[in-house]
Amino acid sequence: MLAYQHAYHAGNFADVHKHLTLLAVIRHLLRKKSPVTYVDTHAGRGCYPLDAQETRKLQEYRQGVAPLWETRERLGDSDALLKEWLDALAKAQRETRPEGESRLAVYPGSPWWLTQALRPQDRLSLFELHPGEHEHLGAQALPSNARRIHGDGLEGLRKQLPVATPRLCVLIDPSYERKEEYAEVASTLAEVGRKARHGVVMIWYPLLPAGRHRLLLEEVKRAGLRKLWRSEFILKDPGEAAHGMYGSGMLVMNPPWGLEQALGEAMARIRPILAPQGRHESGWWVGE
Repeated sequence: MLAYQHAYHAGNFADVHKHLTLLAVIRHLLRKKSPVTYVDTHAGRGCYPLDAQETRKLQEYRQGVAPLWETRERLGDSDALLKEWLDALAKAQRETRPEGESRLAVYPGSPWWLTQALRPQDRLSLFELHPGEHEHLGAQALPSNARRIHGDGLEGLRKQLPVATPRLCVLIDPSYERKEEYAEVASTLAEVGRKARHGVVMIWYPLLPAGRHRLLLEEVKRAGLRKLWRSEFILKDPGEAAHGMYGSGMLVMNPPWGLEQALGEAMARIRPILAPQGRHESGWWVGE
């Protein structure tokens, strides 16, 4: 069942939505000096060359990161999060290509975004179960306080609880190849809520015509969890999507203060570029 490879979809609109959310959360966590344990349960390759055979097949980045890359010289002070995200993308280009940042050639996955934030007092665990994807991840240089693990990320996260550091930040980003994964993610979130009550957990989910993401949302509500906020970037109405995603969702447990405003401003700038007929919706799924 381990067929999914994110390289086919690297840099698409869902990556933009997901990594803007991740960056906004990390920015908040870095305001305090106390150490953080970061866990990425489905790490993928780390960095994705846009001229790779897999990425060239669908070229989803052309309706995702590429048009936003072209706006980077036109952003103002009110575009703080988006500008920081694009500046980081430019840094990723400089790190991987000698000619600098003028051309978008790679898209960094979540391991790259997390390692950029890593301080000496922090810890990072990168889980990847797919053997080929884990092998690709091994090519990314990591600091000494980060480790890559070939294994099931949800199980690995549960085994780490409670973590030794005062704070926990988790990104859960499965492929959802199996419909059972929605319930498994909800069950894992419930366990994190019991053992690391103040941990910040980000869950990405696809918006598909089958609507299976509703199972995830309802399961976490039934688990009695509190402080769950969600953001959905909707490209088109579900009825217009015969197959494939019509949008991208992020569910965040214990969202940092200011996340809704920062992400909302960024998505307001992005939406007319990527989805002129689309919309961004956000708000509490379960409040206090």
